Formats: sequence, structure tokens, C-alpha cells
Amino acid sequence: MIDREISGIKIPDSQLAKEATQFVRETESKLLFEHSTRVYFWGALAGKRRGLTFDAELFYTAALFHDLGLTAGFRESRLRFEVDGANAARNFLQSRGIAEADIERVWLAIALHTTPGIPPHLHPIAALTAEGVMMDLAGFGYDEFTDAQRDAVETAYPHPPRFAEDLLEALYDGVKHRPETTQGTGLADVVADKNPHFHRRNLCSLMRASRWTPVTD
Repeated sequence: MIDREISGIKIPDSQLAKEATQFVRETESKLLFEHSTRVYFWGALAGKRRGLTFDAELFYTAALFHDLGLTAGFRESRLRFEVDGANAARNFLQSRGIAEADIERVWLAIALHTTPGIPPHLHPIAALTAEGVMMDLAGFGYDEFTDAQRDAVETAYPHPPRFAEDLLEALYDGVKHRPETTQGTGLADVVADKNPHFHRRNLCSLMRASRWTPVTD
């Protein structure tokens, strides 16, 4: 049973939202689905607090699909998992006749949700997706929500006791076959934590070892 309204924020009751919910619930684990649902509520609450205008259907879709690229269907992919999720959302929305400009907003929100410093300067759908993710993962902005808001979301979709470790494992499972795609993102931290043989790429070393650097005796 889905709680459709929490602290004045509603999950859209449209056909598109219902189909998105069904699609993602059937594709993701309960852990990822409920994390994604909380991302929607944290983001929507933050948007309401700041008076931002955004399409709730599109934001809900972005929130739900943001981790889809971690699921079993992408175990052979060599793309960043964020791009896989963004592409899946694009296909989903295109098949339902959504305007390309709206699809592009959702695509960017998902593709950039692990890239700090950029989403806040984009459309609110991107800004709120990234903000909701970091609130749910690490409590960024925790004190900007009221006790009542946090309690309401947690009552409806509680973080499980081992949330941090279980989600870190889910993140690693989704990218361990493509560790090179995590370079420069927080997912590199996850791979390094789980795989002692992983080496982060270092831009300074790349530049100093490039073919543009003169060879000296």
C-alpha cells in the first residue's frame, strides 16, 4: 500500500504516475523503491518550502527512476548507471507521448544526480532530485525539514536498520562490473570501499603522464 500524501505532499494520482510506480516496483528491490519514494517526498517538501514551481508527475518519475540503472537488467552495461536510468526514463516517457522538452528535464535530473554543484543551477526537477537523494542518503539539509515532516516520511517509508550498508551494497552491485564509470563521482568511494584493488583516477597524474608532457632525460 502506497501512502499517497505526506505532510501536504501528494504522489500524483495520474495514469503516468501509476504506471511509473508499477514499472519501478516490478524492477527494483523494496530497498531501492522506498529510497526513491522518500527522495520524491524530501525533494517535493524542499521545493514547496522554497516556493519552486515544477511538474509533480515529471519530478516523481525522475525520483523513481534515478537508481534504475543499478538493477539486474543493466549488469552488462558499460555506461554510467545514472545514464542507464536516465535512458530508461526517456524510453518510458517517450512511449507515453510526453513532450521532448519535459523528457530532457527528467533525463538531466537522473543523469546528473551524482554530480555535485550542477543540479542546483538547472530546472527544479534536477535540483530537487539531487537534493532529495542526498537528504535520504546522508541527511544533507536534515535541519531544514521540520520534526513533523521527517517523522511523517519515516513513518510511511522508514529507513531500515541497515540502510547505509544495504544501500552501499546495492550501489556496488550495480557498478562493480563497470568501475571505470564511477571515476569522479561518489560511486568511486563505494567501489574503493568494497574493492581494495580499485584505484581512483588522478587528473594530475594523467596530465603529467600525457603525451603532451615533454620527455626529459
